[in-house]
Amino acid sequence: MPYISQENRKALKNLTDEIEKTKISSPGDLNYLITMLCKKYFLQEKESYTTHNSIVGVLESSKLEWYRKRTSRYEDKKISENGDV
Repeated sequence: MPYISQENRKALKNLTDEIEKTKISSPGDLNYLITMLCKKYFLQEKESYTTHNSIVGVLESSKLEWYRKRTSRYEDKKISENGDV
């Protein structure tokens, strides 16, 4: 997860509040929202390898942190419920 400062979180609060109020009905909706955030960042930066690499890096890091914090806990729960393979 992005562990940014409280000050930076406050600056993004209006956006995160809107996201929390919005129903995300499908993986396609989730993909669209993520893509639009990446596009917003991309359009405000100079197109370069660094910008492309930053976006891909953020997506990869977010994926790994989601797995570490959420998915692995779920998998551990299911192992204890159903047994290991």
